[in-house]
Amino acid sequence: MAAELRAEETDLGEGRRQSGVTLVTVYELPPARIDEFLPYWRERAESMSKAPGFRDDRLHRAVDAGTRFQLVGISHWDSPEAWRAAANDPRFQPSRLTALPDFAVADPALFRVAAEF
Repeated sequence: MAAELRAEETDLGEGRRQSGVTLVTVYELPPARIDEFLPYWRERAESMSKAPGFRDDRLHRAVDAGTRFQLVGISHWDSPEAWRAAANDPRFQPSRLTALPDFAVADPALFRVAAEF
């Protein structure tokens, strides 16, 4: 069975359209500390959800405890600029929110659809 994957588009006006972007954040942390980490993620996700250009956010948990990245966050934004503006907004800086726990390492990156089937 073939799956269909489509990038959502944003109307920029004057006949111009732009695909949104996907922010993928992998988290490396001990499996036994995931429940301790979840409040951090929820606080950050709730705060970022109020930013212009935010679409949605989901956190995925590895099925196998031996997986290197125990958590993977997938969020969708209208554009790279919308995500960068939110990431640089003082309301979303670690000094205002709970800092990333020292037992977790996060590695975020923006992606666009490269292929479809």
